[in-house]
Amino acid sequence: MTVLMLSSDRMPDVVRVLSDAFYDYPVMRYVLGPEPPYDDRLRTLVGLFVSGRVFRNDPLLGVDDEDGDLVATATMTLPGDPSPPPALLAHREAVWAELGREARARYEAFSSAAQQFAISAPHHHLNMIGVCRGHQGKGLSRRLLDAVHALAGADPRSTGVSLSTEHPRNLSLYAHFGYRVEGHARVADTLETWTLFRPVDYLSDGLSSNGVEV
Repeated sequence: MTVLMLSSDRMPDVVRVLSDAFYDYPVMRYVLGPEPPYDDRLRTLVGLFVSGRVFRNDPLLGVDDEDGDLVATATMTLPGDPSPPPALLAHREAVWAELGREARARYEAFSSAAQQFAISAPHHHLNMIGVCRGHQGKGLSRRLLDAVHALAGADPRSTGVSLSTEHPRNLSLYAHFGYRVEGHARVADTLETWTLFRPVDYLSDGLSSNGVEV
């Protein structure tokens, strides 16, 4: 299974995969709260996150199965990402109006906590990476991470890759791939977040890269 650079018209597939992969993720449960219907609200929230990348023409990576269906994906922010275009700002307001003020306030609390440890040097940011639950355990996350690291390593502007995680068990996994913890914050009783960074020179350690097929 080759990692592909996806076009924006595959955004619905990306949202589908990430909504499945992040179904019970702490951030989603915290931001959306108890208001029903959870499944619809989850797709709306994930769609907002993905649209931020699409409006900016940032990379969408993916892996298709043998039938051509997307089963794994990752979204990224490029170094020096510009301010959001007006169309994105309008879309963002419409989405938060749909999800409600309380959900927006919870998201802003989470975002403020994570931004305390933002990496100042130009770098790539891994926004979301997910594999459909029915395809987990097949090494697809590793393939996507290799592709992310290859993109950062090929860009002379980039000093590395940052990401955040809200699952403590992910810390040792990302450490295995060369990430170090840059900061940790508790957002609420049910949510804490860690910011991690992998310097681009870690790519010289001999780890394999599957590359990206455009």
